[in-house]
Amino acid sequence: MPTSISITSLSFTWPGAGAVFEGLDVAFGPGRTGLVGINGSGKSTLLKLIAGDLAPADGAVRVAGEIGYLPQNVTLDTRLKVDEALGIAAKRAALHAIEEGDVAEEHFETVGDDWDVEERALATLGELGLGHVELDRTIGEVSGGESVLLRLAALLLRRPDVLLLDEPTNNLDLYARRRLYAAVESWPGVMVVVSHDRELLDLVDQIADLRSGEISWYGGNYSAYEEALATEQEAAERMVRVAEADLKKQKRELVDAQVKLARRKRYGQKMWDQKREPKIVMGARKRAAQESAGKHRIMHEEKLAEAKERLDDAVVAVRDDDEIRVDLPYTAVPPGRGVLTLRELELAYGARVATGFDLHGPERIALIGRNGSGKTTLLRTIAGELEPVAGEATAHVPLRFLPQRLDVLDDELSVAENVARFAPGATNNRIRARLARFLFRGARADQKAATLSGGERFRAALAALMLAEPAPQLLMLDEPTNNLDMASVQQLTSALESYEGALIVASHDLPFLESIGITRWLMVEDGELKEITPETVGNPA
Repeated sequence: MPTSISITSLSFTWPGAGAVFEGLDVAFGPGRTGLVGINGSGKSTLLKLIAGDLAPADGAVRVAGEIGYLPQNVTLDTRLKVDEALGIAAKRAALHAIEEGDVAEEHFETVGDDWDVEERALATLGELGLGHVELDRTIGEVSGGESVLLRLAALLLRRPDVLLLDEPTNNLDLYARRRLYAAVESWPGVMVVVSHDRELLDLVDQIADLRSGEISWYGGNYSAYEEALATEQEAAERMVRVAEADLKKQKRELVDAQVKLARRKRYGQKMWDQKREPKIVMGARKRAAQESAGKHRIMHEEKLAEAKERLDDAVVAVRDDDEIRVDLPYTAVPPGRGVLTLRELELAYGARVATGFDLHGPERIALIGRNGSGKTTLLRTIAGELEPVAGEATAHVPLRFLPQRLDVLDDELSVAENVARFAPGATNNRIRARLARFLFRGARADQKAATLSGGERFRAALAALMLAEPAPQLLMLDEPTNNLDMASVQQLTSALESYEGALIVASHDLPFLESIGITRWLMVEDGELKEITPETVGNPA
């Protein structure tokens, strides 16, 4: 049998939130499947259920073969050595012991048939662009993006039959993404990947669209899915127009029928009053007229009800997904005003700004560079979270920093309580009104932060940032499009386009950076902050 995932009658509910799945039946077969859906639709939850990290309330998940799972938020113990993170430390130690002449039986049992494990590990690291990472280094010495690739390398070394990837390109630079794309393209088994990365989703064989707890299938990659979905929506909108026209027609016919029946009733009453026919004849005529009128009315009311039902069905087929409405505070900064000054700045992990750097007025800075180059360290230093080794980083205006890991939220608190921490002067009504614009309405605002999806967590963190006082005139975002669905990225783009303060955005998402009107491009490379031209940005070696 080919390896596959079979899900039957699956039900799951997060505590304090609505049901995510009720009686879901779906199967994933060989090939690469892109699992898509709006933020909060349950994509990550479904992967966790398949991986066994969550238990269903009802139903069953069966997987033929070994599972490899790369979660959305990769966390590795910083004290681990690289070979431990790769899962080869024991085999490597046994190999080295045998090479040094120790022929104890347990060493041979540990190695088994995997005599080339070290060579394979180094080769896999090289394929993922981690050839410079030594097996004896500790995880604390690698960047967030490199830790994602290390976790992927560990999975590839295991050679599982089923590979589950949840937003694998988060935190990866352009170079690392190319490595990941190559690994995905060459994957021989069953793969289910959740991502908002269009380039990655264009490598899959089919799309599984998760919506309202159900999955719809589309053959081909994401581009083919978009075309099919657009055709579907055009047809659905046409059906709505046809159904609306039919409903109007049935309403008119019902009114016309009621007018005719009223005329007949008046005529019958007139004949009765004038007593032009025998009473028994008029009574029979009246009963027949009433019976006919009743049937006529029922027929038209049934037609009207059917027309309403057809319209309801047509409307349901048209997608009208909620989107976040991000209101950034009015924070205009005059063009000549000094916003940020960096002088002879040396950062905690080696990067430095050897010369002076000044940010004036509403400039928009894109901060790019390889994983581990020091982008996040620079932002954290400017935000005051890290002390510089030398030099100075001085902000001349109020600033706010949204970190990559969204660790500004307390998992034990609700969304509303988290936002209240950042805005102690704001009323509960104001907080909830703002959260509603970020799609946290009613009970959703009372949901614990620990239960939020990646995109929901971003929305909650951004809401907290925007409500904080004073309003930021310098806004710093570290990989803001991680975990966001494409509709939410568009909404964030619109919000940032209307923001009149200064921006510094660290991102590997070039289409997003190009869409928000970047005025200066800065690259952290070889420990230096360098200004580059836009033409040199999208050409990673």
